[in-house]
Amino acid sequence: MKTVLITGATGLIGQEIVEVCHDNNVIVHYLTTSKKKLSSEANYKGFYWNPDAKEIDTSCFEGVDTIINLVGATISKRWTSEYKKEIITSRTHTAQLLFDTIKANNFPVAHMVSASAIGVYPSSQTNYYDEDFDRTSDSFLGQVVEKWEKAVDQFSDLQIKVSKIRIGLVLSDKGGALKEIAKPIRFGAGAAFGDGEQWQSWIHIEDLASLFVYVAENNLEGIYNGVAPNPTSNAEFTKITAKVLEKPLFLPNIPKFAMKLVLGEMHILLFESQRVSSQKIEDAGFNFLFHHLEPAIQDLLG
Repeated sequence: MKTVLITGATGLIGQEIVEVCHDNNVIVHYLTTSKKKLSSEANYKGFYWNPDAKEIDTSCFEGVDTIINLVGATISKRWTSEYKKEIITSRTHTAQLLFDTIKANNFPVAHMVSASAIGVYPSSQTNYYDEDFDRTSDSFLGQVVEKWEKAVDQFSDLQIKVSKIRIGLVLSDKGGALKEIAKPIRFGAGAAFGDGEQWQSWIHIEDLASLFVYVAENNLEGIYNGVAPNPTSNAEFTKITAKVLEKPLFLPNIPKFAMKLVLGEMHILLFESQRVSSQKIEDAGFNFLFHHLEPAIQDLLG
């Protein structure tokens, strides 16, 4: 892998993956819908696309043998019926445009490594999910992942290897869930959600970025869970975050109905329970820097 094309390169995960690529002397081409974000450095070149209008600068594929596909509207925004459509189309239409462009021009892309999500697994306190589990959650997130992965799977029709990384709760100090979880705790208003027993399968952003590049560089094919080896409960997650921030926890748990009033359907993000295994990627030789939650949060917030 000498040159990689990244969609979503300017996002939280994308920026971290770009750094790992550069550390490994990989040239990055990236697609952006913003002409202001175009760059033309030797190892970091931007190309414009407009998936809604089916426009793409085909020179983005020059020298590219691998695509890392991260593009997709955030799920952390109120799920109106209009926005739900955007969450899905921002993933499926973009994949379709890449597919159609590669097919029409016969570009020699060999590998598609795409983001996906553990939201595909049904909520459960007792299941321990590995990649072979084949029942999809009937939640909105399950629908999103099903359509997203289907759009990505078609690349195999072009004899392109397909890998899907099902991402868990991504921990970063630059944005995302951890900052939002830490905010009330910093003000002494932290509390677990519901009974606090729901499983949270998390991953440090550095490990996630390295995992994507590892899958690409080692030509790994198929589904891999992008989660750390030790999931934890929501109550434990809250407790450890408070401990690292040296803040007390004294409020009662926040009931489900209260969050439903505030967030609408999106409240399931806080109450879904998925205990997900990282064994497959570890068996493929990947080594996590952060196996346990406390050192991960200490690294990011300590």
